[in-house]
Amino acid sequence: MEMTIGESGRSVLGRPGGERRTTELAMAIVAAVLLSSCQTSEVLSGAEFDPTSALMSSGDVSKSDLDQGKLQFMNGNYGLAEKHFRKAVELRQDNAEALMGLAACYDRLGRFDLADRAYSQLLKVAGRQPRIVNNMGYSHYLRGEKAKARKLLLEARAALPGDEMIEANLALLDRS
Repeated sequence: MEMTIGESGRSVLGRPGGERRTTELAMAIVAAVLLSSCQTSEVLSGAEFDPTSALMSSGDVSKSDLDQGKLQFMNGNYGLAEKHFRKAVELRQDNAEALMGLAACYDRLGRFDLADRAYSQLLKVAGRQPRIVNNMGYSHYLRGEKAKARKLLLEARAALPGDEMIEANLALLDRS
């Protein structure tokens, strides 16, 4: 194959035997595919959907991403977990569990600015719950902000006395 300039001034890929394909032909095919997909979506936009279909069966479109986020987080794949938790939040903005996972991922990735945003959104959705406050305390521990971490962890302990995770985080803070 050889590349030459065709009559239109565009690159032409030549094959032995005289066959030529132009970039214009490729672009026309791509444009046709894109236009046909637009028409399909316009046709489907007025369609009625069967509530028993596989897409609607769970009732929560964000559940699959939430489950994948949890799995990736447990395996220490915080970047992949973040992707799934973020997608779950995009699909359902009031998903407190996905917001908690997203904030925890940002903590593990050292993106505390994004963690703070996720915690802020989580507090608006779920209120100031002890487990959320615990995670916020751990976040500040990771940043090296021990006084802020202690204040939040003690608040969580007061609201949920004897909780193992809160006690473990306080012990971790005491050892540091």
